[in-house]
Amino acid sequence: MEVARLWLGGRGLGTYLALRERLFEVDPLSPENLLVVAPGPLTGTGAPASARYSMTSRSPLTGTLFDGNSGGSFGDALRRLGWDYLIVSGALDEPGYVTLGMVGADDVSPAGPAAGFHSAGDLWGRDVPSTLARLRELYPRSEAAVIGPAGERGVLFASIVNNRGRSIGRGGLGAVMGAKRLKALVLGHGDRRPPVADPERLEFIVYEAEKLLKANPITSTALPEFGTAVLVNVLDRAGALPTRNHRETRFEGAAAISGEALKRDHLRRRSACRGCMIGCARRTAVGDETGEGPEYETIWAFGAQCGVSDLAAVVRANYACNRAGLDTITMGSTIACAMELTELGLLPDGPRFGDARAIVGLVAATAAGEGLGAELGLGSARFAALHGRPDLSMSVKRLEMPAYDPRGMKAQGLAYATSNRGGCHLRANMLGPEILGVPKMVDRFATLGKAGLLINLQNLNAVLDSLSVCKFTAFAMKEDYYARQLGAVWGETVEPQELLSLGERIWNAERLFNLAAGFTRDDDTLPPRLLHEPVADGPSAGQVVDLPPMLDEYYISRGWDEAGVPTAVKLERLGLLTVAAAAGVPPGRRQARGADEDAP
Repeated sequence: MEVARLWLGGRGLGTYLALRERLFEVDPLSPENLLVVAPGPLTGTGAPASARYSMTSRSPLTGTLFDGNSGGSFGDALRRLGWDYLIVSGALDEPGYVTLGMVGADDVSPAGPAAGFHSAGDLWGRDVPSTLARLRELYPRSEAAVIGPAGERGVLFASIVNNRGRSIGRGGLGAVMGAKRLKALVLGHGDRRPPVADPERLEFIVYEAEKLLKANPITSTALPEFGTAVLVNVLDRAGALPTRNHRETRFEGAAAISGEALKRDHLRRRSACRGCMIGCARRTAVGDETGEGPEYETIWAFGAQCGVSDLAAVVRANYACNRAGLDTITMGSTIACAMELTELGLLPDGPRFGDARAIVGLVAATAAGEGLGAELGLGSARFAALHGRPDLSMSVKRLEMPAYDPRGMKAQGLAYATSNRGGCHLRANMLGPEILGVPKMVDRFATLGKAGLLINLQNLNAVLDSLSVCKFTAFAMKEDYYARQLGAVWGETVEPQELLSLGERIWNAERLFNLAAGFTRDDDTLPPRLLHEPVADGPSAGQVVDLPPMLDEYYISRGWDEAGVPTAVKLERLGLLTVAAAAGVPPGRRQARGADEDAP
């Protein structure tokens, strides 16, 4: 229980185990790397939108500590088997899969969550839908997390998929699983309810929280009606929709690929993760094909980022990624990088912006490792460097940035630069305060004055990922609701600030991992284009990101030194001095000028 008090579960628990096992010293694709699978303490308890789980490892794409978070029903199934986490280590001699909690085809082991190892047989080489379908035939009441051909071949941004379209999508953890020759994790149907100390108290808090979700226009209307794709027109109007490899911030074809267009032309029905009342997921169709999604980031990656306004092609590219097990953000941005290289004359016979047919074909080629796809499978940072223009990779720490151009929302640039896993909006999305006015509107073009707000969001998101709660709930719920839910599960009072302090602890521990892995302040940066190329026109005209003063303010607010290393005072306050010493990271030499040691 002491570990749970300090790390909660999910992402936090994965961080603790990655540091304990010194994954910063291992090759991400070696047998020594671990894959930590962990739901959170709220998973399976009935808390709103809590049927999630995390996988944590060292990323082969970025080299950073990396965790992914997925919805669906896999996390809930893991807890119903009585598991708080599992660790996948080593590698199989031959391709195989693991069953957990079963003694036969569909029988739950009465003695506990027994593990069985099975030859993958003809599962190896199958795509994701075929693999999931075959496993469901073999184990009718099971849940599974699987890799596709991309993970088997070691594509550096291969994903892990459960429930057809729910993914541990980013960072290449599917390649880690593939390097272990592990095709799937298959869970039996358990009936163990996660322990809740005060179920009546939790039931009342959940009732209150659901009323908030029903009353909030984002969680009750926008997301259910249009899904995450509702953001296409919002970001385009703001001049913050990255277009043609971030050369522009508005896309003339935005309306054609918007959430409204997706609903009109391709939506078949809404769907939701287990126990979620928001229902942001989309079941779609194009021609004879049906599938999950696409989400906003995917529509952007294959749409505006590639200059493609053919929504049907974007949907097909999304389906192709889901079949192969590929991260759509890195895939689309790497294709966009290739398109710019082609237009500069550096990639003979490569794809050009606006080529809708090319995006679908290049997804298949990347999964198969054929032709140009073999190079695209390296991700945009390595691909751009291979062709002599590393500046054309729109990535941070080799992770491609998502669909929010920081020249149109400056603190989002700081969020990308300081994210512990690389260019990511899920560590702290400044969309709320800089574009939507949630919880309050701030000046999106201001350089300074937003570090504290960003840090609070980063700490909160560390908490949500560790509780395994969907981030969309935070549009409607304040920190006290998460604290009260956890308190009911634990049978005690948990204060909101106590919870945020745990998030701060997790964030700083992740920083220690990356410092031990060799990352420095120099890695907390953005692509040169965003720092030096002003937006040509539109609402963000003339804007660039002036990052150095923002980074200084952030380090000061974090209580780190000028190199971005937590000081001894900060580490002691968070109980991380021994963690830092074990990782071989000396405390910061001195406090960054003007820092408040009591800052979050």
